[in-house]
Amino acid sequence: MKVGIVVFPGTNCDRDTFKAFSRLPEVEVEYVWHTFTELFDYDLIVLPGGFSYGDYLRCGALARFSPVMSAVEKYILSKKGYVLGICNGFQILTEAGLLPGALSRNANNRFICEFCDIEIVNYNTPFTRMCEKRVLKLPIAHSDGNYCADASTIYELESEKRVIFRYVENPNGSMNAIAGIMDEEFRILGMMPHPERNCDGVLGNGDGRCVFESIYHELSREVSERDGLR
Repeated sequence: MKVGIVVFPGTNCDRDTFKAFSRLPEVEVEYVWHTFTELFDYDLIVLPGGFSYGDYLRCGALARFSPVMSAVEKYILSKKGYVLGICNGFQILTEAGLLPGALSRNANNRFICEFCDIEIVNYNTPFTRMCEKRVLKLPIAHSDGNYCADASTIYELESEKRVIFRYVENPNGSMNAIAGIMDEEFRILGMMPHPERNCDGVLGNGDGRCVFESIYHELSREVSERDGLR
């Protein structure tokens, strides 16, 4: 199983994410530079948190035009694997139109860095099936985490069970307290909380570990089935 972690200029959570996946058995993790244009060797692509291109213009607005994002779009169309966008990665996915809506300035106009209680709304996804808790304690760290979309998009997300995570106490003003969503095919997850920053007991209670264990379990099954067909 191979995981590719995309690194943009300004990315700062790539190593945390690398370590989170490296804890899992038989997982090969590699950094993918923002100029790479070939991603089909990977079973999962991760757009980690940070401040890509210094968050100039708008969070994720410049990263959206990096060569690697064209490769990400082709990767998604191929339905070969999965894509996970965390914080700035979520912002990039919305800027690229790969997930609906947008992440705007926090309602209090301040950078928020704190642990939050995050409710799992849908357990039946590749990123949540191994989670046993209903509420995870995960850190957030953003100025632009206020999820917004038009009424019809919010209706679709809720009715199709594509809202995956929700803030128990809304810290940033997000519509419907949305903290994470998926695409129509349930292969792309964008989330503002940082599971990689609480995947070990020394970092908190380790609640974020189940997100990585869930996708690992899903990919292990898919890779085994794929290998069995060869």
